[in-house]
Amino acid sequence: MAGNVVYDRLVFYPGDEIFVEGDEGNWAYLIQSGEIEIIKRKPNGSGEVRLALLGTGRVFGEMALIDEVPRMASARATTKTTLVLIDSETFMSKIRKADPLVRELIYSFTSNLRALGRKHVENAETGLAKSPSSAPSSQPKPR
Repeated sequence: MAGNVVYDRLVFYPGDEIFVEGDEGNWAYLIQSGEIEIIKRKPNGSGEVRLALLGTGRVFGEMALIDEVPRMASARATTKTTLVLIDSETFMSKIRKADPLVRELIYSFTSNLRALGRKHVENAETGLAKSPSSAPSSQPKPR
């Protein structure tokens, strides 16, 4: 059928890495089922900080596509997880078609999220960050 797009899917198991901090970003991912944690290495090498725990319906990995900067964090499966792959060209074609104001907001949000991620890790090193169990939920609000 004309106009239908088939997206590839990959299955990951607990502990599998989807991508690693510093990797080039060629894909964004939609969680079809399962759960992914977004983690960042502490600069002093003493471990990692969980930035988010994402479930079904969430998209991640988009920031590296938007601003063409290497991955700011790693993504790892916490349960058996099925991901839908969204290639860079498909993703960016959607962004290019957006209203210019919306595009600017997306770029601004991406920059702000990178800065917040760095600050969160800095706070974790000094003991100021909240533990993942006390951090606000990263689940989307109903619309």
